[in-house]
Amino acid sequence: MHTFLCVCVVLLACAEAWTPIVVKNVTQLGPQISPDVTRVSRDGGYSVLLDNRIIWLFDDTECLDLSGKQLSFVSNTAAYAKDPNKNLCMLQDFGVEAVGREKKSGETDYAILADKTVGTGGWIDFSDDELYFNKERKGQERVAIWPGTSPTPYSLSKALLFAPLVYVDSKPQNPSKQYQARGMTLIGVSTSSNGPVAKRQGDLIIWGTEVAYGGFSSLLGYTSTANPQDLDKRDIYLFGITGAGLQLARARAEVLTDFSKYRFWDPVRLEFINTPPRLDEKDYRKIYLPGSFTYGSIYFSPYFNTFIMVYFNKFVDSTFRIRYLDLNNPVGDDPFWPKRGKHGQGIAPEDIEALVKYAWSPEQELYRSPPGKGGFNYAGMAHPEYFNRQYFAPSLYPKGTPASQRRNPWYGSKTVSEKEAGGDGKHLLLSWTSQLRGGVNSGIYQVQLAKAEFDTIPDNPDGSFPSAAASSSMPTVSFALNASSLTITMTAPSTSPVSTAGTALTSTGSAERNAQQPWELESWLLLEWWGLWFGLLLLPIMCVWGYTTV
Repeated sequence: MHTFLCVCVVLLACAEAWTPIVVKNVTQLGPQISPDVTRVSRDGGYSVLLDNRIIWLFDDTECLDLSGKQLSFVSNTAAYAKDPNKNLCMLQDFGVEAVGREKKSGETDYAILADKTVGTGGWIDFSDDELYFNKERKGQERVAIWPGTSPTPYSLSKALLFAPLVYVDSKPQNPSKQYQARGMTLIGVSTSSNGPVAKRQGDLIIWGTEVAYGGFSSLLGYTSTANPQDLDKRDIYLFGITGAGLQLARARAEVLTDFSKYRFWDPVRLEFINTPPRLDEKDYRKIYLPGSFTYGSIYFSPYFNTFIMVYFNKFVDSTFRIRYLDLNNPVGDDPFWPKRGKHGQGIAPEDIEALVKYAWSPEQELYRSPPGKGGFNYAGMAHPEYFNRQYFAPSLYPKGTPASQRRNPWYGSKTVSEKEAGGDGKHLLLSWTSQLRGGVNSGIYQVQLAKAEFDTIPDNPDGSFPSAAASSSMPTVSFALNASSLTITMTAPSTSPVSTAGTALTSTGSAERNAQQPWELESWLLLEWWGLWFGLLLLPIMCVWGYTTV
């Protein structure tokens, strides 16, 4: 009898793998509010903390009067969180102008960047050739710049953003050609008293014929452990979406504008190589992380002490997915990176090399957001600067700053106080774009917020999960880049006329460009199904064996 019970318990335990991520609850917080504007429709919703201000970035932004008449329309805008401790949803917009009066009430209408049009600019400026292209096409086609993801801080006051340049055809003969990628441009992001500041770093950094590296997410950290002499320098890991999953590139911060200096992860050879993968690569063995992705965030969680990935995939089901970097599942046999992290002692936020030394966990469902009346949600993002005083990597603080002071302010105190939170990163702010009204060129969009709370990390039967003490003991090194300016070498590649079309867009944009059905099951899901069926077939045999041996 004891053998029978033991076998059954083991088989049932094996049917579902252990995970540290357990969602305790999710609280809807409501839509973002722009009190200085009459009415606004915009999508996206990305964020970064700089100079103790939270910047929110948006894609296409349309301001309307109360009757629905368009007042302004640009391809990107930015705002500050007005008071992130009192009201997480409230925004402070800039470039707001009076543009007329309501016919019935006589009240003044206000719009964002009403002095610009979708063809002449936005928060991020167009180049001269982009302006010329938009002028010549007269609205039939346009170049758009969509932020597409959250910026990556490289100091306490500066961040960088890889944003897609996209051709938009409002009335394409072929619907699949409505959005086409021209490539990726690099934006420097900072703050000022007059609002968030965006500065283009050249024109195209990555052409549209390549993977849109940085379009999904990017992280900054230590260089390879194989080069200890470069410990004072920094690498940037850039994640890009393809039809088969995520691909990964690495670049030194000082040569970020020179794509010829990038190196690309080869999952077969387990090393970075000089040759970029094909954009249409579908061989799972040559994909950094096979699967389905549209929007997402990758960040270091001080609660789980590992990297976390939160994202939407191509299923139009409005659902947040989540994975964690499994430090108990090393890839290869590198002695620097055994089980449980670097030297077996966990990892620090700067240890981005861990992203190629350990496997990502299987996909879990985090939260199914309620869709709006116009259809499915999209642009699902995580915002780890809220409910977390360890948003910045320790090495981004000035040299000589005591470890106890390498902390940013707590944001979101009225929603969850620091005292009641249960630790940095135990709560996570989520955002998504809700369609209030669907339709090509006529949709109304709104960014919605919710707060997820993670439960206590359950015991791992196969070994302890890396602890906070382990990761906090890692050394910190001051960042070599000059914090007063974006000291990235300006060696942008040569440019060609804007009219040269790129390849099909695979990463960012509005609802229509995200309405894609799933293209195939992920490999891990197939493996889990095979494992489950094997267990079910084996269970009766083991039960009979257990019964006969009692």
